[in-house]
Amino acid sequence: MFKWMFVTLVRLLLPCLRLFVLFAFKVKVTGMENLVMTGKTVLIPNHVSLLDAVMLALILPKDAAFVVNTNIAKRFAWVLHFRAHMTVDSSNPYAVRKMLKTIQSGTPLVIFPEGRITTTGGMMKIYGGIGYLALRSQAQIVPIAIEGLEHSKLSYLRGKIKQRWFPQVNIAFGEAFQVPAADERFTRKVQKEHATEAIRNKLLHHLLESRLRPEINLFNELLLAAHKHGQSRVICEDVMSNSALTYRKLRLTSYTLAVRLGKLLQGQKRVALLLPNAAGHVVTLFSLFRLGVTPAILNYSAGRQAMLEACETAEVSTVLTSRVFIEKAGLSDFIQGARGIYSIIYLEDVKEALTLQDKFHGLLDLLLRQKGPVGAGLNEAVLFTSGSESKPKGVVLTHRNIWANIQQARLVIAFNSSDSVLGSMPMFHSFGLTAGTMLPILSGVKLVLYPNPLHYKVIPELVYDRNITILFGTSTFLGAYARTAHPYDFAHSLRYVVAGAERLKVEVRQIWQDKFGIRILEGYGTTETTPVISLNTPMHGKKGSVGKLLPGIEAIVENVEGIAAGGHLLVRGPNVMKGYLIHSRGFVPASEWYSTGDIVTLDDQGYLFIQARLQSFAKIGGEKVSLLMVEELVSKSLVEPAVCAAVHVPDRRKGERIIVYHTSKVSPHEALRELMRQEGQPAIYMPSEFRYIEKLPLLGSGKIDYVTMKQWALASDEGSKPTA
Repeated sequence: MFKWMFVTLVRLLLPCLRLFVLFAFKVKVTGMENLVMTGKTVLIPNHVSLLDAVMLALILPKDAAFVVNTNIAKRFAWVLHFRAHMTVDSSNPYAVRKMLKTIQSGTPLVIFPEGRITTTGGMMKIYGGIGYLALRSQAQIVPIAIEGLEHSKLSYLRGKIKQRWFPQVNIAFGEAFQVPAADERFTRKVQKEHATEAIRNKLLHHLLESRLRPEINLFNELLLAAHKHGQSRVICEDVMSNSALTYRKLRLTSYTLAVRLGKLLQGQKRVALLLPNAAGHVVTLFSLFRLGVTPAILNYSAGRQAMLEACETAEVSTVLTSRVFIEKAGLSDFIQGARGIYSIIYLEDVKEALTLQDKFHGLLDLLLRQKGPVGAGLNEAVLFTSGSESKPKGVVLTHRNIWANIQQARLVIAFNSSDSVLGSMPMFHSFGLTAGTMLPILSGVKLVLYPNPLHYKVIPELVYDRNITILFGTSTFLGAYARTAHPYDFAHSLRYVVAGAERLKVEVRQIWQDKFGIRILEGYGTTETTPVISLNTPMHGKKGSVGKLLPGIEAIVENVEGIAAGGHLLVRGPNVMKGYLIHSRGFVPASEWYSTGDIVTLDDQGYLFIQARLQSFAKIGGEKVSLLMVEELVSKSLVEPAVCAAVHVPDRRKGERIIVYHTSKVSPHEALRELMRQEGQPAIYMPSEFRYIEKLPLLGSGKIDYVTMKQWALASDEGSKPTA
């Protein structure tokens, strides 16, 4: 009797309860126009808390039935009185058939394909039953993205992220799709696996789309991250200065610095940034984002001439830097070359010049939660790459590009506020800017900054001492760390070690596995893709590959003349750059498909394998080197009418090395060394070897046959001369 009265009372109060819940959680629902349930329909939400089904039950039409595990049904039997549902025992092989009959009867089913609530913050594995249902029923499948309830008190992430009673919730319905009919060439098991993977990819893509907006300012994302993860949370720690920034302090210092810089940079679209990995660099970046000024981050390892040319390419009039950094890094020659051409602003001077009025203005902005501007040209960052040109090219990355790549990574690899990242990769590198800096700060993950990844003995000690759980590095760096580290330095706390920027060497992979018991997750990308294109993960990894394409990335593999296996990789996605800044030409928009310059193969499971690169670039110690630039320098050193061509080959120590074939009977080595000294060119452009040849081989089209020369270089012993 009491139970009946209780149920009746709740039914009467249900409209009020619905209004209260939707108001308390500030529920925002989008994409309801995609919800057409006239035929066979399956709805597949991600699963972040015990409240997911409750929230959906308040939104979805009454005829949608929920699939509920028998154990959950027993715990929440009183709730299920108010909603159509069917209980299933996941251990019973007939459970899937029961669901199939319900779908075929025309009843829309809500199925959580993960089968359980996330315990990591990322998406859990997708069970094969959903693939079977999709194939057999040929139903319309509607993906649903739930975001925010992972911060509720009823999620399984206690101690991993900040929880609250009423977090803001976003629920987005995606476009319905249908899994194609089974390919009879494969077994039923393989058919089901392919269908399940297709559903996983669709759900991941929708989750990504639900997190992206047309215009994004990373400063505004910082404000949201501070609200989500707590203003008092220490989010950034600077090892060298022994200082720490909470979200509140990072926001306040960024606001205050922006007040002062706004006066100094008035009317300027871009400013060159020359700073190390330090808290001051992070604050300066967010201050510029607050102002809508684009930072053009200079590669201080590129040499005086390359940095001056980068400033010309970006068309800046001001260089922001630090006196202490210039002195310690030995960059006074660049300052001397830049002085008189560019305005040099030292952050130490800016700090000393701050007035009480500036500080009050910054505090007022903090209290009012003032946002950064959004709009065309206001939310960008510029990184530099030598590319295929003789002068540095500026890669224009929008804040949306960076934000998209962060979200793509979050969807395939689980990390949360209990993690910590060592930020030693320089921010002038897209790997260091996106993965090593913005990703942790905007995801509530503590960032520990250290300015030099070349300190091979210091890095392992930092990982051990600061309980670092996520480490990014190139194969060269990771190999050096492994050789100097104590076995317990990395085994103590590291959960993820991610390699990128150059191919992971077999011996590096093996030493990490043998010495520390850690599997390195190799990824692949370019500066132009902000940078990650593909990544091996704990859930989906294959030895020798660079993983699967990230959600939202599409790929084309074009045939290449003379290449039997694989082809040239072109990609598109929300993380692909806006375009290039070309010296003396200005901005050149990116085409729809970005040409990576890499020869790859894609297997039937979607894993990407890098076979080789087209002849435009070499990567030495993780740094991209333009072979065209090398050829140009060598050509200046040759006696006319001699010509040259550069190719790259694998190198055990640095990843790759450059060999130059030339038709001059006099070696250009000494002349090139003197020329590079006079022009201030970095040593990385010096070839490791010069080889004389009477005549360069040509293709039928008249172009130089680089493929043949590369084969000579690979086949011959070091120093031997090929036969033309």
